Amino acid sequence: MPDVPTIATLNELLAGANSSAVRLEPHEDARALIPHLGQLSLIEINFPKFRDGRGYSSARILREAGYTGSLRAVGDVLVDQLLFLRRAGFDSESPNQPLNPDVVAATLARYPHVYQKATDPAAPAWAIRHNN
Repeated sequence: MPDVPTIATLNELLAGANSSAVRLEPHEDARALIPHLGQLSLIEINFPKFRDGRGYSSARILREAGYTGSLRAVGDVLVDQLLFLRRAGFDSESPNQPLNPDVVAATLARYPHVYQKATDPAAPAWAIRHNN
């Protein structure tokens, strides 16, 4: 069984905790993690309520700052959000309630084209159309 890293809070990390994982709460500024990205292999972003979208912005900030490690959405994560979470930069989730794997797979495969640029590598439909 692989070692599970101890997940520090942002305050613990900023105070000098030697941790390779951190949990970011919605009210915390993701930009505070930028100087520490090289030491982090996992960043969890908490969604205490599904309707709180600040975690999407945090994910995008971290990915655009060059973070390539694991980015996990935790908390009140619903299957309806999965495609948007992936597009914002999340690569895993740990929801409060388990998600049906078949529904997850169907949700992520439902739309083969996207219409806006995001942090993921998917090319928007308009870019595909104009490059042909």
